[in-house]
Amino acid sequence: MLNSVDELIKLLEEQDYIIERDAAIAVFLALKLEKPLLIEGPPGCGKTELAKVIAKALGLELIRLQCYEGLDYSHALYEWNYPKQLLEIKLLQQKEDETEIKKRIYTEEFLIERPLLKAIRSENRVVLLIDEIDRADPEFEGFLLEFLGEFQVTIPELGTIRAKHKPYVFITSNKTRDLSDALKRRCLYLYLSYPTEEKELEIVKRKVKGIDEERARKAIKIINEIRRDEEIIHKPGIAETIDFVSSMSFLKSEDEIKALIVTLLKDEEDVKRFREVIKSGGKNSNSKNS
Repeated sequence: MLNSVDELIKLLEEQDYIIERDAAIAVFLALKLEKPLLIEGPPGCGKTELAKVIAKALGLELIRLQCYEGLDYSHALYEWNYPKQLLEIKLLQQKEDETEIKKRIYTEEFLIERPLLKAIRSENRVVLLIDEIDRADPEFEGFLLEFLGEFQVTIPELGTIRAKHKPYVFITSNKTRDLSDALKRRCLYLYLSYPTEEKELEIVKRKVKGIDEERARKAIKIINEIRRDEEIIHKPGIAETIDFVSSMSFLKSEDEIKALIVTLLKDEEDVKRFREVIKSGGKNSNSKNS
């Protein structure tokens, strides 16, 4: 087990993940207290990657529940293997009465584990990533409360199942909607934002070997200007920065490098906006720094 925040920071750096000390303290406490950690922040700032790196650094299995609109308990917790149950019913109909058949088909033999159930039934501690919870319906948060508060779930046919080993739970949100107070009360909280230019340069240097540091600095400066532009809808994340800098090694002229905007912006209107700013000599009337 980790004994200090500094040990955690060092462990993550060995995985080429650079973390601010305040963020490391939140992660460290979540691990020590065995409480879920809710991580909010803009897309692409490293929320999901943090959970992945924690699992890798600690040598634990990562179980991921990707949230989406319409997600329900059967896709998050469990469902029954209906084809197998139907086959079993046909085999038993001539031998057993209806009550006995129900007992036989609602057993673990016919149970299909989904991420939440798998996480608490695992023989070893795991890292559970509940990713982009703000994409799920608010009702799904209510379903999660028992799980997050007591690390247990109730299956009507089998009863209450408690965690063999409490999973380390990381919940991410892009803040597209407010989450319930009930869910927040069950978690520690961490807000991640985009790194400073110096910190982002450090990340890039670890991820892209042999880069020209001065060109990387210029690239990161451009990216931060884009992020500050309020008219850009989809801001480039750290992964896009890495792609942008990596691509620079293949192109030499400034005109060609400008074409690398395709690695940063993934929306037609955003690309148009960027090109308009370039044509105007970089003047951005809607930038917070203008």
